[in-house]
Amino acid sequence: MKIRGRVFKYGNDVDTDVIIPARYLNTTSESELASHCMEDIDPDFVKKVRPGDIIVAGDNFGCGSSREHAPIAIKASGVKLVIAASFARIFYRNSINIGLPIWECPEAAAAIANGDEAEADLAAGIITDVTTGKTFIAQPFPPFIQNIIEAGGLINSLKK
Repeated sequence: MKIRGRVFKYGNDVDTDVIIPARYLNTTSESELASHCMEDIDPDFVKKVRPGDIIVAGDNFGCGSSREHAPIAIKASGVKLVIAASFARIFYRNSINIGLPIWECPEAAAAIANGDEAEADLAAGIITDVTTGKTFIAQPFPPFIQNIIEAGGLINSLKK
């Protein structure tokens, strides 16, 4: 699976309260969650994000509460991939469970800039900053996780 999109870059310790503020957790509507995604750290995110875009961040992305709403909001906003230096473990698992690919690659997270265009080949483990031409190697997902992501999440994967 290849993903190509424009990059939205954030720093370290982006927590779930910033990804989707608690004041919006009274809904299960994915489109409603998406409409508030990242608004406390990047008020223009929802106006700028397009289907296929990529979030790149520093260390500990998704820290904070274990709410599944955070990766749901990101995925529903149209983001197809999150690349970070590291992820909070519960956010990592929640993301895979809903079919949002997230990849740890500290080198790519440090080098790729906001607004760059990036491409990721999830099967090959290659991330390319199309803007600069730099290439980075990441650990590809094992086949069972690739199956979960391609199915759109764990529940869909189990139904198959």
